[in-house]
Amino acid sequence: METAYLQSFLLAVESGSMSEAARRLDLTPAAVAQQIRTLERELGAPLLARAGRTVQPTEAGHQLVQRARNLLREVNDIKALLGSDTAGGELLVGTINTAIHSLLPDILARFVKTHPGVKVFLQSGTTATLYKAVQQGDLDAAVCLYPPYVLAKTFDWSLLREEPLVLLAPSRLARRDPHELLRTSPLIRYDRNLGGGKQADRYLRAAGIVPQERFELSSLLAIAMMVDRGLGVSLVPDIASPLLDGQRVAKIALPLPSEPRRFGVLWQRASPRLRLIQGFVDSARRVAEVKPRGTAHK
Repeated sequence: METAYLQSFLLAVESGSMSEAARRLDLTPAAVAQQIRTLERELGAPLLARAGRTVQPTEAGHQLVQRARNLLREVNDIKALLGSDTAGGELLVGTINTAIHSLLPDILARFVKTHPGVKVFLQSGTTATLYKAVQQGDLDAAVCLYPPYVLAKTFDWSLLREEPLVLLAPSRLARRDPHELLRTSPLIRYDRNLGGGKQADRYLRAAGIVPQERFELSSLLAIAMMVDRGLGVSLVPDIASPLLDGQRVAKIALPLPSEPRRFGVLWQRASPRLRLIQGFVDSARRVAEVKPRGTAHK
């Protein structure tokens, strides 16, 4: 069985079109149709059915989809393990949303320069879900926070940044006392299900501050925009994101020490894609070395 034919089948299922699958593979639609007919003869069952202008998997096709994905991934793992795919390959990287808006674009820009033939697939999620996905082999690496528990010995970790809490406030309030602002201004909470939100909640408790809560959300960019519009203040990790530069907000240092948010790359030490992972981690480290941290007002 040709693995290339399985790839054609999966692309047809994902796109709902043999023509689109052919375009992505740089083949003719007739060639893709022939490949799928060959698969159907080999497997003894129809795999795709037409529905108007689209194609959909049959019952047998649905059963084949996940198995085909697993098989193609195993083939790529074998190539990576034996070093027969040094110029290309694929890397599945998980990421928390904060990374997408901060370090990740620069990391990817550096990585593709040194590994131009590698396909990178991104999946966003929380640190907990990404950790589990790396553990189960569904992801090769994750750009995430250090988990709130001891890592298993099968994992490796590279710290990129430590991000203390800062108070985001409208620029006109930059010289005000941060605790006074937290007591008297509406609070735009960073989601308490996330590491940075839990970090902020611990700080408020330690400072004995009962805030006037107004909103709670998980997007740091949206929080900065809401602070810019004068909707309140917020306790957030001091991320390195150019998206915050366009907002009229001030980062104000806090009077009490806070546990920094540890931000880095997580991966399995015995991964068959270890060569590519190490290249990705090297790119991440180099970006973190030159990426400046925003200065908070004292």
